[in-house]
Amino acid sequence: MELTVVDLTPDQPAMMSDVAPLIRGLRPGLTALGFREFAAEAHLQGLVFTAAYDGGGRCLAVAAHRVLATSRGRLLFVDDLVTRPEARSGGVGARLMAELEARARDAGCVRIELDSGVSNHGAHRFYHARRMSIAALHFVRDLVPAGGGGAQPDRAT
Repeated sequence: MELTVVDLTPDQPAMMSDVAPLIRGLRPGLTALGFREFAAEAHLQGLVFTAAYDGGGRCLAVAAHRVLATSRGRLLFVDDLVTRPEARSGGVGARLMAELEARARDAGCVRIELDSGVSNHGAHRFYHARRMSIAALHFVRDLVPAGGGGAQPDRAT
């Protein structure tokens, strides 16, 4: 399958038409406005949105990622990786992961890291097939925003 991989910025229309529906499918608590605000703020923090398009111009998968300097070395952290359900098991996710690996190497990273929800077994199989290992547990504690109101954090990871 012919794929074109491109980086998109929050000011491009494709962010809302192509990227937002995929990310919001992964994060159902995220509204359209919430996605727009998240994308703008996270992009300023170095988040890159990389989309994979088929030959017909349809967005099949998206990876949101950033390079981080950590005490464990420089790494490429994947915040989100999602493939359209009908395109899964067709090599699209593997191609996008290969692109991320090449970018990580070019950026001098020592590894790629990501979090995956404990019940997302399909994703776990995908990551294991890419020779990724479970190297840590990710602990969270939800906080109530100052003032006691506001939206609760999204738990779909």
